[in-house]
Amino acid sequence: MNSKRTWIEKLGDFISGKGFYLVVLICVAAIALSGFYLIQGVRDGLDDGLDQPVSGSAGIVEPPSAKPSAAASARPSAAPSPRPSQQQPSPAVTPAPSAQPSAALTTPPSPVPTTPAALVFTWPVNGTLIADFSVEALAYSETMGDWRTHDGLDLATELGAQVLATANGTVSDIYQDDFMGTTVEIDHGNGLTSQYSNLAEVPTVAVGDAVKTGTVIGSVGATAAAELGSQPHLHFAMYQDGNPITPHDYLPEK
Repeated sequence: MNSKRTWIEKLGDFISGKGFYLVVLICVAAIALSGFYLIQGVRDGLDDGLDQPVSGSAGIVEPPSAKPSAAASARPSAAPSPRPSQQQPSPAVTPAPSAQPSAALTTPPSPVPTTPAALVFTWPVNGTLIADFSVEALAYSETMGDWRTHDGLDLATELGAQVLATANGTVSDIYQDDFMGTTVEIDHGNGLTSQYSNLAEVPTVAVGDAVKTGTVIGSVGATAAAELGSQPHLHFAMYQDGNPITPHDYLPEK
């Protein structure tokens, strides 16, 4: 066996022994030295740039302070009126014609209801009561000779005595009754009527005439066949809606 070793083998033994640490140290030193020179080169380049003189003045420029604008600080003034030569006439505004109410659409005012005046009553003749109102009890009739009802008042007076309307109203009927003779009826409104019988044959009013309290409507006659046995008188009756009522409820006190 050849005991002579090559340098490569010797170098390998050295590296595997204490030489390993020496190699590591050399590598670290080389890395550190390389970093040092790298940093030094960078600093040298920076120093060269900083050493150059700076041209121009190094003054501090203050930003301009905000001044209030004249348009913002001043109050808005009225726009100057144009000169007379510059004024333009404003067009006249013509008002639109208002719609006239159509005659066809105009509703006539409804009539205001009027309250009829209160009726004032008077006695139709100035006479004596000889037969009273009696529709519930029978009364004896001298002419007929029997007992019967009496739907009015018999007021004795002389023949030809004037007969007056007992209240305001309208002559509604004039006729010849077989039993009560010449008869005049007056409508006083609201269903109230008055009846005047045993009149002279020709009354002084006609149907449709308006009469007032005390208007002369005729005279006392002798035309009632059912009451010829009595002295001259007026047969006076009153009705409400066709039903006989006592005249004493309307006539004034005697």
